[in-house]
Amino acid sequence: MEKILVLLLVTLAVTYAVPDPRGIVVNLDEGELCMNSAQCKSKCCHRTSGLSLARCAPKASENSECSAKTLYGVYYKCPCERGLKCEADKSIVGSIVNTNFGFCRDPSRTAE
Repeated sequence: MEKILVLLLVTLAVTYAVPDPRGIVVNLDEGELCMNSAQCKSKCCHRTSGLSLARCAPKASENSECSAKTLYGVYYKCPCERGLKCEADKSIVGSIVNTNFGFCRDPSRTAE
């Protein structure tokens, strides 16, 4: 138990001693490995398949494929940039199996 506590304290000390404002666990740049979208500057932790490593990626732009918010915090398609809306399947099943894909649209534009 003491070894675990010492290891935890050393890890915290190293984390806070790092002068880089980017951080080790949060505020990650695009392309860096992540486990959850909260760690990324862009707020999108993206993976290409179920077996791939997740990396921080930019949010989806207008008319790009997107995912609605996921329960897991890791996306196959990133959510939309601020001001855009993802027109996608928003069912519970789609959210659980991560198949709730759609396209980013600007809600302020009228449908033509």
